[in-house]
Order: sequence, then structure tokens, then C-alpha cells
Amino acid sequence: MFVNRDRRRAQLTASPHRYLRCALQPSALNPRCTRSSRSYTRALNMQLSSVSPKLLLQLCISTIHCIFARFFSKVCSWTAGARRGSASAVSAAADSKPNRSEDQDATTPTSVNYHFTRKCNYKCGFCFHTAKTSFVLPLEEAKRGLKLLKDSGMEKINFSGGEPFLHEKGDFLGKMVQFCKQDLQLPSVSIVSNGSMIKEKWFQKYGDYLDILAISCDSFDEDTNQLIGRAQGKKSHLDNLYKIRTWCQQYKVAFKINSVINTFNIEEDMTEQIVELNPVRWKVFQCLLIDGENAGEAALREAERFVISDQQFQEFLDRHSGVSCLVPESNEKMRNSYLILDEYMRFLDCREGRKDPSKSLPEPLSNCFSPSPRMRFPTGLPAPDQGFLRRFLDHLVTTGTAPAPLSLLDIDLRTTRPPSRPQTPRPCPRPRPRPRPRHVQP
Repeated sequence: MFVNRDRRRAQLTASPHRYLRCALQPSALNPRCTRSSRSYTRALNMQLSSVSPKLLLQLCISTIHCIFARFFSKVCSWTAGARRGSASAVSAAADSKPNRSEDQDATTPTSVNYHFTRKCNYKCGFCFHTAKTSFVLPLEEAKRGLKLLKDSGMEKINFSGGEPFLHEKGDFLGKMVQFCKQDLQLPSVSIVSNGSMIKEKWFQKYGDYLDILAISCDSFDEDTNQLIGRAQGKKSHLDNLYKIRTWCQQYKVAFKINSVINTFNIEEDMTEQIVELNPVRWKVFQCLLIDGENAGEAALREAERFVISDQQFQEFLDRHSGVSCLVPESNEKMRNSYLILDEYMRFLDCREGRKDPSKSLPEPLSNCFSPSPRMRFPTGLPAPDQGFLRRFLDHLVTTGTAPAPLSLLDIDLRTTRPPSRPQTPRPCPRPRPRPRPRHVQP
């Protein structure tokens, strides 16, 4: 018995924590102990009586030391993680802090091109925004989206298509132009059109709200315009061009010309006609291929036969270098420097040679009834204050990349009630035949 007691004391002196385990599990030191309550109590009292107060004090001190050691180790790990997190946040903030010199040198584009319709009465072979759908956002929804853009810092809006004057004979377009100039007080409101649907009556009603009107004219030869597809029957495209130029002078609207240089007009010299028309700006574009629009299997146009090389485009620019209002736009500039909204008010990313849409700025009415949208911005975008769009575009210019997705707002839709199913007309019930009167025999 004394030998076993000395052995337990030696084990306890070597490892005081083993005493606690032995007290809770007496069968670990004495295999003959059973799990009954009486044997468990007897074994525990025997072990406690065999331990001196000095060893118990040593056990308590060791236990308290272990508790404090574990506590301080966790506290140290927490503080170390917080230091690493704060250091990474500081470094990330230092990396994301824009360079003032770069911001001062970079030009901040605050212009948005809104292609609110795809329908067009012309069939230009190189068109990169084809009539894949006839959808047009309702006027109130379009106004709400324009208001969001204005609140985010937009200063210029350009309406295009398709042919923007085709929908509701230009009245829909005129109401948006009036809203942007009169209600939103935008500094610049412009339109790009082919000119075939413009009437003087439109200038009389909405001319005071329009700043710039751009007319597309690729050639001053009627046969070339027919080959390109910029014609409608026997109507003269050039006659409309000169007529609209006169109206712009009369109603004090800046006149602008857009030309797409392709294989059919690459050898043409337009200097004399451009000088005669005297536009405020002559935008010259290089024919651009967009997968799914004018190139590829799902495209409605085959623009490969219109494409010219960079050298041919430069030769055309050199030939017209004497025109002071000439502003060239190569394919690279067209892909990277334009903010385009489609008919659903989704931003289109054309940098990869195709149009990758983002989420809609205002949700379409077809997907939302009595909406109460919850707006959340993608990772990396600032809060929605007055200069948000400016900083968004500044980031696009300085870094060459835009935060993903390429969207001004990433909107989660919450509908107050599910959309109703379309009601099918019920067939009219057939009239029941009247019962014949019974003849009573006398």
C-alpha cells in the first residue's frame, strides 16, 4: 500500500495535472475500481487523503498558470491579427489613393450615350447596334434613370439608336430632351440621327432644349450611300442633310456630322462639302466590328466587307488634314472611351470586341411592379454621392479598367407583389335554347 502511495506521489510531483485526470477517472490509476458511485467515492477519498497540502497548492498554482497562459495566448493572437488587418487596410488605402498629378492630367469624361431604341429605317451594312429587339423603356422609367445619372455627376447626354426620331415620330425623344435640359439642367444635350425622320415642327417644339444635332453622312455620292445602305427608297439623303443644316442655323442648334470610313468611301475627298456645310465638328469613325451585332453567327449585319486597315484610315485622315473641324475616332478609342447605355439602360462593355451588358440602371417595368429598389454598389466603388460618376470615369481613364461589373449601379430588385399572369380571353358562353311551350290538349 505504501509502495503504491509513494508511486502516486512521485507521479503527482512529476505532473500535477495528472492528479485532476486521476480524480475524475479513478480507473485510470486503479483498474480494479468500478464505475459504481460507492467505489468512485472511495477511490476519490483515498487519493485525496494521500496528497499533502503542499502538492494541492502546487496543483492549484499550475492550473491557474495554464489558464492564464491560454488566455494571454488568445489575446496575443487577436491583437496580432488586428495589427495585420490594420496594416493591410493602410497599405490598401495607400495603393488605392489616386495620384493627384495623374488626376490633373487625365480628362474626366462625364458624357453618356443612351441608345434607347434599336429600330431604324436604314440598313447600313456596318451598323453595330442592330434591331435585335423593339423594346423601348417607358418614358417615366427613362426619366428616373436619367435622374440617377444626373445625381451621380453626369453632365452630358447623347441620345442615339437605331434612329431616335422613329419612335413616336420624335415626340418621345423630344420629351426626354426637354426633361434633361429643363428639369435636370444638363449643360449639354445632343442627338445622333440619320436625318430622314426630322421635321421642322420638331424644332419648333423642342429646338430650344437641344444643344447639338449630329447627322450621319458617310458619302456625298448618292450611289455610294445606296451601296452602304444609308438610304430609304428614292429619298435623297443629301437633300435632308442640307435642309437640316438650315434648320439648325434657324433654331440655333449646333450642327455636327458623323462619318464612318469604310471600303466604299475610303477614296473619296469630302473636303469641299464639309467646308461648305461648316459643321462645328466632323467626327470621322473607323468601321468597327462588334461580335453579335455586325460580326459572328448571331449578327444581323456582315460588316467584314466594310472593314479597312489602320493604314487606310490614316491615309484618309491625311487627305483631309486641312479641315479644321475634323475629329478622328479609331477603333481603339471607340472601344475604350465611350459609356454606352442600351435600351434597357444597361452599360455595355465593348472592350473585348463584344457588348457585355451590366444590370439595368432602373429596373424594367416588365420585371418590377411597384418597386422599392435596394441599391448596393459593387466592390471597389465609392458611396453614391454627387461626384460618384466623375470618380468612376476617372478610374476608368487612369487605370484603363473599370470595376466589375461595368455598371453605375448594381440594383437588387424587391417587388411588392408578384407579376400577374396574362389573362387569356374567355370564350363567350353559348345562349341556352329556350324551352318550348307545352301544348295542353283539351
